Amino acid sequence: MAARVLLKLWAPVCWNNTRRNSGQAAGYCVELVRKRDYEGFLCTLLLPQESQNSVFALRAFNVELSQVKDSVSQKNLGLIRMQFWRDTVQDIYKDNPPHHPVALALSQAVQKHQLTKRWLTRMIDAREQNLDDRTYRNIQDLEAYAENTHSSLLYLILETLGIKDVHADHAASHIGKANGIITCLRAVPYNSSRRQVFLPIDICMLHGVSQEDFIRGSLEKNVRDVIFDIAGQAHVHLEHARSFKKRVQKSAFPAFNITVALDWHLKTLRKADFNIFHPSVQRRNTLLPLSLYARSWKQSY
Repeated sequence: MAARVLLKLWAPVCWNNTRRNSGQAAGYCVELVRKRDYEGFLCTLLLPQESQNSVFALRAFNVELSQVKDSVSQKNLGLIRMQFWRDTVQDIYKDNPPHHPVALALSQAVQKHQLTKRWLTRMIDAREQNLDDRTYRNIQDLEAYAENTHSSLLYLILETLGIKDVHADHAASHIGKANGIITCLRAVPYNSSRRQVFLPIDICMLHGVSQEDFIRGSLEKNVRDVIFDIAGQAHVHLEHARSFKKRVQKSAFPAFNITVALDWHLKTLRKADFNIFHPSVQRRNTLLPLSLYARSWKQSY
């Protein structure tokens, strides 16, 4: 109920401003993010008004990339779509974006904030390499993927806020890694239903857990121990990010409000005794809008 009430207050304002100021391309991005990245949508609504449209464009770009893997039946088709986005980024920096709503909105964001090109291309490269359906050999492989995707997005969001600070970048790196790890965990039930498991092999081997254990939805302690270890690494990254808090300028804090959602996911896992298949783990946090607002009011992350 709280989520619905706050969205009625926030969403129309954001949508109307977007349509009026940046046209249909930006409006398309808002709607895409609302449908496909609900947590990112709510987080973006709490950013300064002058950054919102740009961040919606960045998050829409991230959604487009993340959807490629599940929307194609063959790797070659995925490679074609990734090449489209690689060419699109090149064209954007030549001030000649294609007539695609996300590309047009992203071009406006690049021009407005002088966004760093390599973060965009790094996101594409990482998603493209992930088309192979390879299991992570170890937790470091998963962290590297999270750094290249989720952390890169945070670096760009910081740039829309005018933040260029090494301490903020360090915090963004750790938060992005935590986000990537938690996203991987949240995807376990879906991937297992498709007979796919992408959890780090080294941690599974440490606890004597096979891919088949996850595919059949085992609730054994060793399976939960795998989840505990991986979730623990996400928690470590969040704690590292917060260790920089006194050195990060407060104007950067809004870029990190995704930590509210990450904290909730880890708390929910703990309550479920690290049973990744428990229904509560997949449930949407209806109190997230209120929690986000409270955290932003406290000026913390």
